[in-house]
Amino acid sequence: MKVRNSIEKALEGIGDGATLMVGGFGLVGIPEKLILGLREKGVKNLTVISNNCGVDDFGLGILLKNRQIRKMISSYVGENKEFERQYLSGELEVELVPQGTLAERIRAGGAGIPAFYTPAGVGTPLAEGREVRSFNGKEYLMETWLSADFALVKAVRGDSSGNLVYNKTSRNFNPMMATAGKTTIAEVEELLEVGGMDPATVHTPGIYVQRVIRCENYEKRIERRTVRS
Repeated sequence: MKVRNSIEKALEGIGDGATLMVGGFGLVGIPEKLILGLREKGVKNLTVISNNCGVDDFGLGILLKNRQIRKMISSYVGENKEFERQYLSGELEVELVPQGTLAERIRAGGAGIPAFYTPAGVGTPLAEGREVRSFNGKEYLMETWLSADFALVKAVRGDSSGNLVYNKTSRNFNPMMATAGKTTIAEVEELLEVGGMDPATVHTPGIYVQRVIRCENYEKRIERRTVRS
């Protein structure tokens, strides 16, 4: 049975030092309730693989503020002042990865591909001390796959077998992360029985998902609201 009836049970087994993939882009499609559950659980020394680290008081930013994250593997970190402070003071280890490369490293982890070559990063500090090869007269940097002990993803809809549907741009990193976690935990806004979803609409097949929990009362905050004066 994949359905869990509490955040505590959904997060069972996540301990100090775990490596987590956390879906979302900015604040879109983040597993809000699972992140809050990690704060309450109090686990520390986490390595978190995510496009960014939320903002100071929301999303992954609350774990950072609570000093629960030891290392971030990300592509964009510009909206979080506490992130900047911890990094510059040496309190937080950071691995910055070009966004497309981050996505492909996660996809490769889910597909069982240990390494691949990309032109992104060639001739920059990212390539220092790393393998660069030439293909058809062009240089490419070798990148390795990413996987995690747990992947935390957010879907608008799921069923009791773990099949998931994401809402519009909330698909972002969620589908590929769902394939790359040893244990994938999905929080959903609507939970259906098997057969309640059109199979043609499924984005993540249930074979990749080990736990599902229905959550409600989402804030769905906008990262930076821009309006006309």
